[in-house]
This record gives sequence, structure tokens and C-alpha cells, in this order.
Amino acid sequence: MPDTRPQNPDFNRAFTDAKNNASKVAGTASEAAQDVYDQARDSAGKVAGATGDAARSTADSFERALRHMVENQPYTACAIALGIGWLLGRMHRPF
Repeated sequence: MPDTRPQNPDFNRAFTDAKNNASKVAGTASEAAQDVYDQARDSAGKVAGATGDAARSTADSFERALRHMVENQPYTACAIALGIGWLLGRMHRPF
């Protein structure tokens, strides 16, 4: 059965305006979400870079300290390595 009611032009214009406004708001929200995503991605990249630099720096300083100890106190370093090896070997067996 066809709809025989007359169309209200004010209602149609209001509906069209609401639809256009909603479309603009959705576009603005989408742009804002994309901006936030881009900022988060950039921040994560910077944090990853800083973490990598800190890890390299820590590894370098640990290597220097270990090298210094082995060169200056070889017997102490050997005893410590033996003790750590024994402890690691005992970890999987009951005492």
C-alpha cells in the first residue's frame, strides 16, 4: 500500500540538516581519532628508541665492569662464575 501522506518540506529540510551535521561531526571525530592515533604511534616509537638506547648503555657498562673485574681479579671472577654455575645446575634438581 503506497504512502499517500503529503511530505512536510520543513521536516525534510530539518532531517537533511541533521543528517549533514551528523556527517560533519562524524568526520571531525574521525580526524581527531586519527590525530590521537598518530600521536600515540609517534610516542611509542620514541619510547622504544629510548628503551633501546638505555638497554645498550646498561649492557655496555655491565660489560666494562665485568671486563675490569676479570682483568684485575681473575681468581675472584672464576670463583664467582663457579658458584653461579653450581647454583644454576642445582636449580632443576631437588636438594
